[in-house]
Amino acid sequence: MNENLYRWRNRQLREHVSVVENQLAPTKLLKNATYLNVYMREWERANIWIYEDRIVYVGDRLPEVQSSTEVVDCTDYFLVPGYVEPHAHPFQLYNPQTLAEYAVTRGTTTLVNDNLILFLLLRNKKAFSFLDEMQCHPASIFWWARFDSQSELRDEDERVDEAAVLEWLNHDAVIQGGELTSWPDILKDDERGLHWMQETRRLRKVVEGHFPGASENTLTKMKLLGTDGDHESISGEDVLKRIRIGYYAGLRNSSIRSDLSEIIKSLLSHEIKNWDYLFYTTDGSTPSFYKSGVIEPLIQIALELGVPVVDAYRMATINPATYFGLRERIGSIAPGRVAHINFLSEQTNPFPEAVLAKGKWTRYKNQPVHEESKQVDFEKTDLKPLNIVWELKEADFTFSTPIGMEMQNDVILKPYPVKLESHTDQLSETHDEAFALLLDREGKWRISSYIKGFTTQLGGMVSTYSNTGDFILIGKRKGDMKLAFNRMKEMGGGIVLAHQGKIIYELPLPLKGAMTDISMEKLIGQEEKLQQVLIDFGYRFQDPVYTLLFLSSTHLPYIRLTPKGLMDVKKKEILFPSVMR
Repeated sequence: MNENLYRWRNRQLREHVSVVENQLAPTKLLKNATYLNVYMREWERANIWIYEDRIVYVGDRLPEVQSSTEVVDCTDYFLVPGYVEPHAHPFQLYNPQTLAEYAVTRGTTTLVNDNLILFLLLRNKKAFSFLDEMQCHPASIFWWARFDSQSELRDEDERVDEAAVLEWLNHDAVIQGGELTSWPDILKDDERGLHWMQETRRLRKVVEGHFPGASENTLTKMKLLGTDGDHESISGEDVLKRIRIGYYAGLRNSSIRSDLSEIIKSLLSHEIKNWDYLFYTTDGSTPSFYKSGVIEPLIQIALELGVPVVDAYRMATINPATYFGLRERIGSIAPGRVAHINFLSEQTNPFPEAVLAKGKWTRYKNQPVHEESKQVDFEKTDLKPLNIVWELKEADFTFSTPIGMEMQNDVILKPYPVKLESHTDQLSETHDEAFALLLDREGKWRISSYIKGFTTQLGGMVSTYSNTGDFILIGKRKGDMKLAFNRMKEMGGGIVLAHQGKIIYELPLPLKGAMTDISMEKLIGQEEKLQQVLIDFGYRFQDPVYTLLFLSSTHLPYIRLTPKGLMDVKKKEILFPSVMR
């Protein structure tokens, strides 16, 4: 496997040509293949030669030298390029390695990842070491560079500074700037953010927006400032507004926004004729959403609704490859491309029976293949368990703010007036209000409030999984919240639930308290258990993991618990500041 995905060396390029000249044997020969030619928009018949991780020939010829070649008769299959997930948030309890391992055995062979957690929790040198180690993975893994933290950090200028962002933008694995969750500031007067957008464009990389509900006027202005694509459409009309003025549009189907079906129905009703500027995304869904796969279920939705077959596959392959400027590397079955190929039983069944990723089997005879490959050394890259040396104080459990956060759904919080007794150690189970506390991961500050709608009964919960990397405590009883916190300290990070003096659930998150190192299959079961326990204790919605993630995220309305304090997002006003401990 090529360990330098960013480019092939001269020696390798000469070997690729030697294979075509019959001086070297191909590694694999796919004979009698019916494959989707995404350029011709047709299914064609050919023999496909692969050398190590690259497709070197597609045509009628057979190689004269086959001494060490694995020959695969593809008569019974339809071959399509490996699928692309263009907008992954690879830290929703899982980590980039375990997500990629799961995706690549199911046909999604390229992921373009958010860098937020690495950016906030690691120094660039350590983060880049992690990026480089990930290139040994069978999947092609790329990244984007954030311009903001998605919250209100007390040390924002230090953690999101000019040099750090520019280093990310210049890294070979980084192919995109954004996503622009802080676009209102850029549109108004954020010269630093606008400068980073222009640097991204100067480097011939794309800029992705984050424009939910944006008007045509706003989209036009952000286009003038340099935005290339956006994945926040929630209707067919939103999509059409974007592609009419030259945006690429991501069609989202995720654990908190399953919009794809309605969007496609609307696009079909408008008799859209050109699907070239559209692609799919699962937008960083929580683990159990992926039980049926990654991008392949989205293709299935498109096919079932009547999207032309070729376009349904192009939206998962060549369209995102073109958007990112990677069409010479991924997204097609053609000479020079990375050997990412899915083997389908039928043209209309996007779930592959076999998968080649970088020329090696990751799925064969409908079973995942987990070859021994180099694993990321998490300790080396400083993704190790938290070492929490500070203790909780009685003052941490002072809850006196007259304004709380009322959940409207999994992620939208509205302010409400609090009328609870502020000095009690436990809240009644006759209502759905609970204590809520955000604690600095280093024990320097705290901000407390109340949350309505998360639980009616649960004694206490702690989570080191959050948008900022700080600690969230929620519960009805201060004693159970302390118990959960102390158990989390022993684990070195994680999610812990306690009730009536007993630990009732725990999920260790040994990678900086943000991610687990267990497989996706095991994690799916653990997350489903977490969901059920919380629902049994009064959680009124479906995706508590996203509730925890977005509790501090200031790109969503209306009120948030941030490191700077309880914030009115629309007014950008801190209602009650965080305090030093």
